[in-house]
Amino acid sequence: MKRLSFILVSLLLASGALLWWVSSPKARFSSLEWRSLGISGDPTRGSRMFFAGGCDSCHATPGQSDPLRLGGGLELQTPFGSFYPPNISSDRVDGIGSWREVDLANALLSGVSPQGQHYYPAFPYTSYQRMKPSDVADLFAFLRTLPPVQGRPPVHHLSFPFSVRRAVGLWKLLFFDNSGLAPDPEQSPEWKLGRYLVEGPGHCEECHTPRNFLGATKQALKLGGAPVLDGRGNAPNLTAAGLADWTKADIVEALTSGFTPDGDVLGGGMTSVVRNLARLPQSDREAIAAYIKSLPPIGGPVRRNP
Repeated sequence: MKRLSFILVSLLLASGALLWWVSSPKARFSSLEWRSLGISGDPTRGSRMFFAGGCDSCHATPGQSDPLRLGGGLELQTPFGSFYPPNISSDRVDGIGSWREVDLANALLSGVSPQGQHYYPAFPYTSYQRMKPSDVADLFAFLRTLPPVQGRPPVHHLSFPFSVRRAVGLWKLLFFDNSGLAPDPEQSPEWKLGRYLVEGPGHCEECHTPRNFLGATKQALKLGGAPVLDGRGNAPNLTAAGLADWTKADIVEALTSGFTPDGDVLGGGMTSVVRNLARLPQSDREAIAAYIKSLPPIGGPVRRNP
């Protein structure tokens, strides 16, 4: 009996150790590996990545209108609880002013913090992982030019077991491939740029793709429209099933002014998206439109937010 108990305890300990190991955070770059890339960030180029990624939509300090004051704290309601995006201003205590370039790279591309912890995938590194390292370096250079903002947001308010951060490592094993975009040499440069902006920094699928019960996007229904995470309305279908009557010019206009072909205005979360995309070069919006118009039909037509 004692021998059986010993074996059971040993198996439990071994299983626990194995789970601890496989769930450990895995940063894409070491400091040495990042330096070996020889990248030099440019803040002017970085501003393009900032607006393409809509960083202020989540990280701007609530209660004020300056999108460059990035004190964080805007509540993001989800079925798993409330997330509060962090301060990413240049403040060295409360923000990311003490971060190195490689720290931002591993946060965006691996979902791993400088302290070696998992970030929850409410932070859309599942899309940001497709960003080019050079664009990450440019974004870092731009963030360094922004003003410091003091203060930290509330801690996440999550129900068990989602409050166990280490469990994110198991989620990553199932749903996070920690890789970039696969090359597609048959497509045009415009299409490739559009795919990069939509699937990478623009992280469009995070809102426009349905999710499973664990919160991972259903790739077979990518960009086919989905309920908004806070339960208030729906993000529309961006494939040919939803935008069949839209021309490329219609999409460019909607991303520039917010006006749809029927004279309506994009509202809800798209208000800040349009505001940011309007800051990009016209060629970027045209590339996004070209990629969206190439998407095969999935699901039903565009649904309006209530």
